[in-house]
Amino acid sequence: MTVYLVGAGPGDPGLLTVRADAVLRRADVVVYDRLSVEALLELTPAGAERISVGKAPGHVTMAQEQINALLVDLAGRHETVVRLKGGDPFVFARGGEEAAALAAAGVAFEIVPGITSAIAVPAYAGIPVTLRHSSTSFTVVTGHEEPGTGDEGSVDWRAIARVGGTIVILMGVARVRRITAELVAGGLSPDTPVAAVRWGTRPEQHTVRATLATIAAQPLATPSVIVVGEVAGVDLAWFERRPLFGRRVVVTRTRQQASRLTVALRDAGAEVVEVPAIEIVEPADGGAALLGAAGRLGEYDWVVVTSPNGAHRLLAAVPDARAFGRAKVAAIGPGTAAVLANGRIAADLVPDRFVAEALLDALPDGPGRLLLARAEIARDVLPDGLRARGWDVDVVDAYRTIPAAITDEQRAAVAGADLITFTSSSTVEHSMAAFGRGGLPPAVACIGPVTAATARDHGLDVAVEASVHTIEGLVAALVEWARA
Repeated sequence: MTVYLVGAGPGDPGLLTVRADAVLRRADVVVYDRLSVEALLELTPAGAERISVGKAPGHVTMAQEQINALLVDLAGRHETVVRLKGGDPFVFARGGEEAAALAAAGVAFEIVPGITSAIAVPAYAGIPVTLRHSSTSFTVVTGHEEPGTGDEGSVDWRAIARVGGTIVILMGVARVRRITAELVAGGLSPDTPVAAVRWGTRPEQHTVRATLATIAAQPLATPSVIVVGEVAGVDLAWFERRPLFGRRVVVTRTRQQASRLTVALRDAGAEVVEVPAIEIVEPADGGAALLGAAGRLGEYDWVVVTSPNGAHRLLAAVPDARAFGRAKVAAIGPGTAAVLANGRIAADLVPDRFVAEALLDALPDGPGRLLLARAEIARDVLPDGLRARGWDVDVVDAYRTIPAAITDEQRAAVAGADLITFTSSSTVEHSMAAFGRGGLPPAVACIGPVTAATARDHGLDVAVEASVHTIEGLVAALVEWARA
């Protein structure tokens, strides 16, 4: 039995440490607070218990003493308990108190440090906490002083002003007026640059720049990191200048497929809302036709696969790559070809445009036998066109799409987004069925012309249509749209 006090970092999931990732993936129960990124909870096993003990200004879900007792109790009932805390557990996060309570109860514990917001948040705002010629030290101090210490507080701000260098204040928004006044009284110029960064490292990051004399009049809100000193006047902003920063984008792909698009959108600065519109399941025949075709692949001249999902299903049905025999393989696009390549099958043909019409044009004329593995419901452009060109075509259903279950919380998230992405006609159709036109964001982005045509058929205005019909092409088109 071990309790792991884990630092979740300041907010960006990419800043989670390797050790923290490993511990979360084997947690039996995770106790998390308000500043932890809830997306990190997805790293835990499906059956792991999740307990929120979040604290917000003016509202406490659970007192610290209760949290300490909860951790001791959980340790007696579970092998791996994770206490997930924002930032670093030992930097103004009361991790020391929790560790002391565990030690007093004889419970084994481990500290997993996290990246502290005191350094990471200024860095994401383009503010170096030290500069060789202007700031050779920095002081980190909490603005959340202990109650009962009187009007003077427990921090000697005038002394801190005399230390020099950069001052990084955590949890100081509520007392910013008194803090800045004390720093000026301690000798700092009222014109000293100040920057307040709210929700640093997260998609909603917002930076306010002012001076000691003016920062208290700004509309500040928690949680913010306040930086005081000459470095606060440095503007090396990069995070907030990414092309999709401030855009809330819905990803409707299946949960298994969403990661590539989600990562690419986040790298471009978007806040991503994953709401899968579809689920991929076995076809109505349970995959019997595909399994039967997989046993006689060597009888075909060509095997044609029209989606990554179809490629996954086909490979799962094929026991050995040698089963393809003399058959050549065609993939509708690079994504499908990549899945085949992961199964040690190199596509002999990938058209220049990643649509059925282009694949039809690229394939040679018959006669011969051709296997087409595709979704249970799909356009007939390809099989009809191939038969007209002399091919004996066997069409097998590799999978089918069904509507995903949608929660009220997801409906609200979709309605509040700026843009929704569609990567197939089925995502359009099922999203329309789930949300209706009025429940979708104002802007629509489609991966290619077929998906865009389906969206327009449903009365949607397509703002973005990728010219390169891949995930990378869709993100590139979104970036161009945002810049325009």
